[in-house]
Amino acid sequence: MVPLLLLLPLLWGGSLQELQGYELRVQESVVVQACMDILVPCSFSYPWSSGNSRHSSDEPFIYWFREGDPHYSDAVATNDRKKRVKSETQGRFHLVGDPRDNDCSLSIQEARLSDSGVYYLRVERGRNVKYSYREKKLNLKVTEKPDIQFLEPLESGRRTSLTCSLSLACGQSHYLLFSWAGDTLDAMNPDTLHSSELTLTPRPQDHGTNLTCRVTLLGAQVTLERTVQLNVSYAPRNLRISLSFRNITAVKILQNTASILISEGQALQLLCVADSNPPAQLSWFQVSPTLESTPISSTGVLELPYSGTTEAELSCRAQNPLGSQNSSLGLFVFSPPELLGPSCSQEDEGLRCSCSSQARPAPSLRWRLGEGLLEGNFSNASFKVTSSSAGPWANGSLSLHEGLSSGLSLSCEALNIHGARSGSVLLLPGKPAFLVAGALGGAGAMALLCLFLCLLFFFILKSRRKQAATRPEGVEDEDPVMGTVAWGSRQKPCPDSPPDQMVLSPAEDAPPPGEQEELHYASLNFHEMTSREPQDQEATSTEYSEIKTS
Repeated sequence: MVPLLLLLPLLWGGSLQELQGYELRVQESVVVQACMDILVPCSFSYPWSSGNSRHSSDEPFIYWFREGDPHYSDAVATNDRKKRVKSETQGRFHLVGDPRDNDCSLSIQEARLSDSGVYYLRVERGRNVKYSYREKKLNLKVTEKPDIQFLEPLESGRRTSLTCSLSLACGQSHYLLFSWAGDTLDAMNPDTLHSSELTLTPRPQDHGTNLTCRVTLLGAQVTLERTVQLNVSYAPRNLRISLSFRNITAVKILQNTASILISEGQALQLLCVADSNPPAQLSWFQVSPTLESTPISSTGVLELPYSGTTEAELSCRAQNPLGSQNSSLGLFVFSPPELLGPSCSQEDEGLRCSCSSQARPAPSLRWRLGEGLLEGNFSNASFKVTSSSAGPWANGSLSLHEGLSSGLSLSCEALNIHGARSGSVLLLPGKPAFLVAGALGGAGAMALLCLFLCLLFFFILKSRRKQAATRPEGVEDEDPVMGTVAWGSRQKPCPDSPPDQMVLSPAEDAPPPGEQEELHYASLNFHEMTSREPQDQEATSTEYSEIKTS
């Protein structure tokens, strides 16, 4: 009656707690490799007083049962000779301690996969002690993994056979059910995935994915599995080039051949990468690689500290034992036009002006005469236009045979897709001369021009006054301004003037009195610093200055 009264609170609370005085000390989870031996230490206690019992001499009996088996069924191990033991554990499960010392240690020899499961302990002694420990139990797990064998290394595009096997030399025979799982098997017929042998054709994207073989023991209702990571070899693919400016990736080139425009003088870094297994050897070549080609870089990185002024064809090659892949890149250097000229000179037939420009791509030249536009190669009775180009240079000339008049302006224009420059010529009145004004950029250049002209006018006027004071009577007056410009300019250029500043005059002497004045010319060039960056529109801030007689 007492054990029943003690059990009622447990049933009422709904929890499995040991009765007072009953305690089991055992490792609750034990893992053992198949076919190996293991010893599970165990001790227990129960309420017993030898002085208060007629059965103090009774021997305690302990029993190990499988979870779910009642205590009256066959045990897996016991010291009770009258109790039957399961045939699959007989001779392999043993009690190694003395139950009279409260020792319930269990020895398992040649563990089998079928031994996996949960076990509980029961103790009986005399009439009063009959108890099964339910709070703590022994959870035994016998492990074994199938073995996956590759008959040959995996290579992309080549059919390969794999086998899965399970070796249990110490166990009994079982019916085995095989199955395969993995991303690489998605496109395969499911009926072919229930065999110990698997035939597959790996792809590059299968490299690094998992393949699992599962083996189910039908009799023991145990499933074992092993997972391997596929190592698929494949030739280089997806070769791509990245182009960086100042450590900032600007362009990613995915196609096999591409062309890139870069600013003249720009430092570059080219990075070549490819997907392959084993990793590919990356090399850079100046042109398309051949067997005899010598690489300019044996790594995937190519540093170009200065892009230069010439075009270059570069190629990256990725190669491993299974193949190679190439990707080419054309570097085309661009720059806005730089204008040289126009410069003009007098000829017997009239006036001849020439103009040159350098740019990448090569610029086109054209002339503006007044409001008219002249380009290409053309001639008539009044003028002749010629143009030519070689590499980044474009050259042009304009010959005027008639129609020269004071105040006439002409200009040379050079342009490409990255910008434009122009230089103008203005015929001055009086004793004829002309002034060449390059395309001036900004207020600074305009101020410089005005200052120069003011100083020039001041010195010319001062010189003319000194000459008038000492000039003999009867000498005809010269033009107080333009005549001085023509003569002074041809004698000696200003020492501070730039090298390309030229002053030309074809006449050595002043025209005789009474004769019609001949046109004389002087040139003054102002050059603008050209930008290295592409320009979307033509620089049109052309300034003209004119010196008039009083």
